[in-house]
This record gives sequence, C-alpha cells and structure tokens, in this order.
Amino acid sequence: MMHDTPIKRRPSRRIYVGDVPIGDSAPIAVQSMTNTETTDVAATVAQIEQLAAAGADIVRVSVPTMDAAEAFKLIKQKSPVPLVTDIHFDYRIALKVAEYGADCLRINPGNIGREDRIRAVVDAARDKNIPIRIGVNGGSLEKDLQEKYGEPTAEALVESAMRHVEILQRLDFHDFKVSVKASDVFLAVESYRLLADKIEQPLHLGITEAGGKRSGAVKSSIGLGMLLAEGIGDTLRVSLAADPVEEIKVGFDILKSLRIRARGINFIACPSCSRQEFDVISTVNELEQRLEDITVPMDVSVIGCVVNGPGEALIAEVGLAGAKNKSGLYIGGERQKLRLDNKNLVDQLEQQIRERVEFVKKHQIDVKEI
Repeated sequence: MMHDTPIKRRPSRRIYVGDVPIGDSAPIAVQSMTNTETTDVAATVAQIEQLAAAGADIVRVSVPTMDAAEAFKLIKQKSPVPLVTDIHFDYRIALKVAEYGADCLRINPGNIGREDRIRAVVDAARDKNIPIRIGVNGGSLEKDLQEKYGEPTAEALVESAMRHVEILQRLDFHDFKVSVKASDVFLAVESYRLLADKIEQPLHLGITEAGGKRSGAVKSSIGLGMLLAEGIGDTLRVSLAADPVEEIKVGFDILKSLRIRARGINFIACPSCSRQEFDVISTVNELEQRLEDITVPMDVSVIGCVVNGPGEALIAEVGLAGAKNKSGLYIGGERQKLRLDNKNLVDQLEQQIRERVEFVKKHQIDVKEI
C-alpha cells in the first residue's frame, strides 16, 4: 500500500536531460556512471543497458580524450537512456560530444580556460538545448580557496560552485544543475543547504567517494536522506566502490524509504527471532533475487510469526504471517483461505507475488510509481 510522502520539495527551475525532466517537482532521477573504458564501445553499451534494466534514468560516461569522444558517438546511438558526458578542462571534447548528441555536459566552465573557449561550449549547449552540470568536489577545490579557508568547508564548496554559476549567468545560460559533493556527510549536507538558497537551478545530490558496497550505502543513505527529507535534491547518484548497478538499487531504496519514489518490490521483513516458524532471512534474500525484474512498486511483508505478521500483512499488497507448518497468506489486505506450506515458501510466494503484480497492472490499482 503506497502512501504519499509528507516531504515538500524545494522549488526549482525545470531542465531536461534528454527526455528526463529534472527539477520543478519532477520525479527525482536516479543515475550512475559507467566504469568501463569508454573506448570499449561494446562493454560500455552493455553496462549502460544493465543500468537501464536496473532502473537508471540517466547514465554518466567519462570522456577524457578525443578517442573517447569518437567512441561516445557510437555509444550514444545504442543507449536506451540519456547520457551525461563527464569532461574536464578540454573544451574541444565538450564541443565534439555536443555535436554527437550528448544529453548533458558535465563540465565546470571556470576550468575550461579562456573566455572564447567557455563561450564556444555554452553556445554549443544553447544551440542544441543541452543542459550543463556544474560539479564541485571537496577533494579538488581551487588552490586559492584552499588557502582562503584552510580546509574544505561548506562555504568554500559553495563559493567554488558560484564562480562557475556566475560565468553561465553572465552568458545568459540558465539550463544547468549543480552538485557540491564531499566524502564527509556533514560537509556535503551543509554545502547543499547553503547552495539551495542561492540558486533556482536543480541540485544533483551525492556523497562522493562514499566507500564500499555496505559502508557507502550507509553514508549515502544518511547524507542524501537528510537532504531529501528537507526537500532538497532533484537527481542523485549513490557513489559506491562496487558494481554500478548497486548504485541504482541503493538510490531507489533511499527514495522508497522516504516515500518519494517507488520501483519494484518493497520488502517488509522481520529480523527473525526464536518465534519464527520458517527461515525468514533466506526466504527474503531468495525472493529479492528472483523478483529483481519486477518494476511495479509493491509492498510485500514477510513476517515469521503470528505476533506481528497479521498486522503487517493487512497493510501490504501481499503478506505472509508465519504459523506452524503452514503460514497465513494475505492479498490486498485480506486473509486468504489458501495457506502456504513452510517447506516450500519461496516458490509459492513468488507465484503469488507475480500473480498480484499482473492483477495490479491489469486493473491499474493505485500502487503506481510516483
């Protein structure tokens, strides 16, 4: 049973990355970045397709060289989702990928060099309706700001961001989004809070270099969760030292937990205790793997005993309440006559969930993606 979120979003300007709307109350876009060699077109396209299958709205591709720009031309033709090109310093690469159909340029205008080079990139972006993403990182602040502040601070990150913003505004270019990422949760959160009051453009959220699969997910959940709960953020990336597909999964889990956006099965499961009548942990883990292909948002409760099981099952779309030998099944908040044999729960529950998904799709029951 999906519920509306109580969060009130920060008003912002609407931009488009390809056909994906960003800002102005559009669904918060979840994105990741390829980690293949961009010049390996087949490998990069394959990874983009994996990310798209996991739910990625947008994928970023690093384009460090002209060879990579030529490869991007082929990658773009085969990509199922809009692509952001990650470019540093070389304005000629930005011009080339703009020509080849980039959906967004991730390039800091202040780092390109001379005014004529900046203007050339901005003119190309304007001509082709390509937005720009300004990306400031706590680990790569300008030297004068490092000397001025002594260390990365929220004020330093925002001052860096505003230098780039002011260049675009001076050139009368307003279709951009900004990120002020840091690896420290409090530094990142405070930076985004300060920036949110200074510009009308959408904000791209991230805790940079967050860490490995588990620790990075925790840091990102806390940092992004604090901001999203305040209504700050229009698109996000969870940065993990892991398979990029994990970044998409964690991103949707964060949005799901805040009732901002739903995709796929939301499992409500007990941590298990001596009251459990079946192995809850293995059941849920197996179901999560089997049901990864489902995109319809749906709450499924798997509780191992009769103490909390019925209550959770009544408010889920599909619910299981553990009992001896055979457990109670609930569909759409109603207890079913059918009981599921505890010895073969995964197969039976998977079948029930898939049948309910088809029923929901057919009858357009109100558990649609937000």
